[in-house]
Amino acid sequence: MAGLFKQLCLIVLTEACYDEFFIKFNFLHAPCLKAAVSKGLGLAIVAGSVLVKVPQIVKILGARSAEGISFLGTCLELFALLATVSYNYIMKYPFSAYGDGFFLLIQTATIGALVLHYKGATSKAIAFLLTILFSLLYLCSGLASVTAQWYMQASNIPIVFSGKMVQAWSNFCSGSTGQLSLITVLLLFLGSIARIFTSIQETGDMVIIITYMVATVANGVLVGQVMYYWNVPVKTKKE
Repeated sequence: MAGLFKQLCLIVLTEACYDEFFIKFNFLHAPCLKAAVSKGLGLAIVAGSVLVKVPQIVKILGARSAEGISFLGTCLELFALLATVSYNYIMKYPFSAYGDGFFLLIQTATIGALVLHYKGATSKAIAFLLTILFSLLYLCSGLASVTAQWYMQASNIPIVFSGKMVQAWSNFCSGSTGQLSLITVLLLFLGSIARIFTSIQETGDMVIIITYMVATVANGVLVGQVMYYWNVPVKTKKE
């Protein structure tokens, strides 16, 4: 039983921190507390990310429409996610530091494919998904240089902001957030805030930290728009 307890604790603790907490009973050891909170929060974010965009996908499927979803904004977000996942993987950062990006990549690619599908381009939707898959495999294979991966990650800073602002501009122009889900954008906003802390603790990589800071601001804009345009229908072309 004691062995099982230790194995469970080691999911979020190092051996040294386990000894500090449960051998020396020093529960106020600051570095270990920060590391444990960061690891636990990171794993919680990864677990939550499995379903974070499902409300958005369900809303699109239920309406049988992707009206209000910017395909350009979705593509920019996908580029950012591809860069983040592959860069973290190549740098051998812990999965708890970027695993949410992997699950968000799958869900965002699904949304992009649905946008194409409901525009009557199902074959393009399939090609779109295959392109994302092969891009991920290539970037994580090590064939791309670490320097190129770093520049991709650095480019995320303007790309993440631009992608969200394309969606925000689309919302502004239509006077509505269309099929955007409040639950999804709110979870993304809260997740990006938490990722600032976990990135500081688990990677210390400034390019990743700044990316999440920018994402927090951009996601906050979308949350504000969804609340402001609550229940406002999309304007028709005739209007």
